[in-house]
Amino acid sequence: MQVFLVIRRSLKRCSALTKNQTLFNLFQVFQRILKAYAAKLYARLPKGGTGIVAAATGTDGQIRTSDRDEKMICYIVNTAEYCHQTSGELAENVAKIISSQFSDKVDMSDVQDEFSAVITKALMTLVHGVETKFDAEMVAMTRVPWSTLESVGDQSEYVNGISSILSSTVPALGSLLSPTYFQYFLDKLAASLGPRFYLNIYKCKHISETGAQQMLLDTQAVKTVLLDIPALGKQTTVAASYSKFVTREMSKAEALLKVILSPVDSVASTYRALLPEGTPLEFQRILELKGLKKADQQAILEDFNKHSPSIKHPTITPTAAPPVPTATASVPMAPVPLPTQAVAASPSMSTALTGALANREDVLARAAALGRGAATTGFKRFLALTEAAKDRKDGPFRKLFNA
Repeated sequence: MQVFLVIRRSLKRCSALTKNQTLFNLFQVFQRILKAYAAKLYARLPKGGTGIVAAATGTDGQIRTSDRDEKMICYIVNTAEYCHQTSGELAENVAKIISSQFSDKVDMSDVQDEFSAVITKALMTLVHGVETKFDAEMVAMTRVPWSTLESVGDQSEYVNGISSILSSTVPALGSLLSPTYFQYFLDKLAASLGPRFYLNIYKCKHISETGAQQMLLDTQAVKTVLLDIPALGKQTTVAASYSKFVTREMSKAEALLKVILSPVDSVASTYRALLPEGTPLEFQRILELKGLKKADQQAILEDFNKHSPSIKHPTITPTAAPPVPTATASVPMAPVPLPTQAVAASPSMSTALTGALANREDVLARAAALGRGAATTGFKRFLALTEAAKDRKDGPFRKLFNA
């Protein structure tokens, strides 16, 4: 606010003397100062680990944030939002008072883009910082003796850890961020944690039937925790799409566990029904999680490959570290349409297709019985917000200028 107060005083002094080239030169100074200020804000954001030690410990690029860091990031987001809006209003006021030959050159779009970049970077830094807090819980999940569990009990300790992290982090963020930016944070966090949890299942060792049932219960508990985040942040205007996105992402983990729970003689058909975009590599890993011997795996894999020649979807190797999801990760893959003419030309094919669909419905019904009861709005909202800010008649700078 002090920056814009100085700008206001300078603008009034200059415009009282001239409204020509000198005033336009002063406006260009304003542009340079505000861009420099945006760079200062950007530089204040926490950085990921770098150097030999970070590379050796596997923390290269990871961002670790304290509670103080997270609050500072929120302040940076709010400051950049204020500057984005107020710089646009500054340009409008200068365009009104400057000589007509310069009015078309008065533009703060580049400056506003700088502050938009700061907001985007700050919010993603916030997401990455919270993501890193889950590292210990993800490791703890893989260390649970899933193969020797004797009974299904309450949710596991790593689930309590995830819940504790969110309970201690989210309330402060919800109180500091506007609904638009809190929604963006939630979408990105869900887009990260959902797929990460799914891939983490593949990192576990042998999972018995009891272990899979316990993990299924844990999965449903994690889904509930994620769905409760808006309430933790005391934000009541979160879009319904968030709940749908969380449910969709966590249902993939539930489907994976239902495949693991299925009998050996139907595991292949259950996998094709519940995870149609899966690959032979992932299916083989599921057989390993079920504890099947290599010889038994080979016969099932041969039968699976024989009946699944069309599965060619690229995927992430399950044993690899979970990637940071991008916006495209939340876009569901469209099903490939069947060629109508080919189906119509062959009655036997139509009959086979009908039988296959009926079989798939049967598999889905049986897989559902194995359970225990069991997108991203992106940055478009921010763009809409900033466009709306240009039309406001009582913005921060206008108040300053008219004071």
